[in-house]
Parts: sequence; C-alpha cells; structure tokens
Amino acid sequence: MVNTLDATDLRLLKELKENARENIASLSKKLGIPRTTVHYRIKKLVEDGVIEKFTVKPDYKKLDLGTTAFILARYEPDSGLSQREVAERIAALEGVYEVHIIAGEWDLLIKVRAPSSEAVGRIVVDRLREIKGVGQTVTMVSFVTVKEEL
Repeated sequence: MVNTLDATDLRLLKELKENARENIASLSKKLGIPRTTVHYRIKKLVEDGVIEKFTVKPDYKKLDLGTTAFILARYEPDSGLSQREVAERIAALEGVYEVHIIAGEWDLLIKVRAPSSEAVGRIVVDRLREIKGVGQTVTMVSFVTVKEEL
C-alpha cells in the first residue's frame, strides 16, 4: 500500500501532519495541484487506511497532565492471562496513553501522563501493579519532551 504513494501524497501527508485542519484551498496552493485533486487524494488516503484518523494534539500542561512517565513492566506468564490480555487491561487504565508489547529484557512499555510525579506513583502502585499478570516495573519520569509526534 505504501509503495503506491507518490511524492505528492507524501507532501500532502506531511502538510496534514503539521495541521490537519488546513483547508483544501491552502493545501492546493502549497502543493501546486487543483483543489479537487487534493480532496480526492485525501479521500483515497483515508479509504486506503494510510490516514487512520484526524486528531488534535493537546497541550497536556494546560490540562494539568504535565508529567509524562515511561514504565517498563515484566509480564508474569503464570497469571493465567495472555500478554496481550494484560496489555489490554493496562491500556484501559486512566492516565495510560500508550502500551507497547516489546522485545528484550522487559515485556511492556507504558506511557502515562499525570499532574505530578506523585500521581504517576499512584498510577503505578495503586492500579498498574494490581493488574494480574504485571510483574516487576521500572518507572522513568520525563524531564522534558524534545519531540513527540502523533
């Protein structure tokens, strides 16, 4: 599917990643193609699943969620749950923004957001570690986010 994208599609995707609300006329001027072509290409990218959804990027500090942490967790296979089931239970927790099943020494990588490091601690101690199938965890609080893409 990705092989079918040409240079114009890639430029269009780049523009939409920067500002998904940009209007068709403006995109048409930037890309040097007719508005109807821009509209058709966006529609096709959506239909083909290249664009999954249009979304917003909130300022989490303004939402009182300015503390980001990454948690490495070990999966306990004796829990009676599959690793995927454990990951789905973690994903359902409030404050959890990403859950990845990973290779290596650790089994799961979890991204959380909270108002403070103390609140991150409550997520880990009171909720995450209570999930059947979650073993040892290591939490790393981010000082600053240099780059974050949607």
